[in-house]
Amino acid sequence: MSKLVVHNFAISLDGYGAGLAQSLDAPLGVGAGRLHEWVFQTRTGRRMIGQDGGDEGLDDGYLIRGETGIGATIMGRNMFGPVRGGWAGSDWRGWWGEDPPFHHPVFVLTHHARGPLPMAGGTTFHFVTGGIEDALRQAREAAGGKDIRLGGGAATIRAYLRAGLVDELNLAVVPAVLLGAGERLFEGDLPGYRCAQFVASASVVHVRYTRIAADAP
Repeated sequence: MSKLVVHNFAISLDGYGAGLAQSLDAPLGVGAGRLHEWVFQTRTGRRMIGQDGGDEGLDDGYLIRGETGIGATIMGRNMFGPVRGGWAGSDWRGWWGEDPPFHHPVFVLTHHARGPLPMAGGTTFHFVTGGIEDALRQAREAAGGKDIRLGGGAATIRAYLRAGLVDELNLAVVPAVLLGAGERLFEGDLPGYRCAQFVASASVVHVRYTRIAADAP
């Protein structure tokens, strides 16, 4: 069966995955764009924005792994965009332009129904009002046996962790960034998971957690 995996979710040294005051000008909240500066030092990250060059070391390898074998993505409403409430009158189509980088079905958790939104390059956004398990069921059907990426934000990841549905959690801890406020990834302990690996580059500490039940023989 396909796995539900978080890949390269960046958090500050004090545990925040986003800052305060998300807006069109600050999609991750004030100051939180620094959490992803390491991405655009890599070859893979530069290619995402149409640039050449970039490092091919440890961080690049983690980005490549996070894009490999993925058949569907789940994300929260806040990750899709800054629009709140109902969709009536909104033409918001995501942060990524007309050709988003997913190239597979994406399931957006929301309390407000909206029809599927097909985009260029094979991405279609589906808006799920039935909760996290319904979104996971739909994503499994769409993924065709491939893994499902849980994209965030922090509140969405917490909900799946509390339900014990995340098979693998890969974090990118950015030691140089302290946000002081915003959206924390963790609230209390992380029961049912173990730290399976951690390794550091010059910019980021990569930490991998696996679900204990998934490790049992």
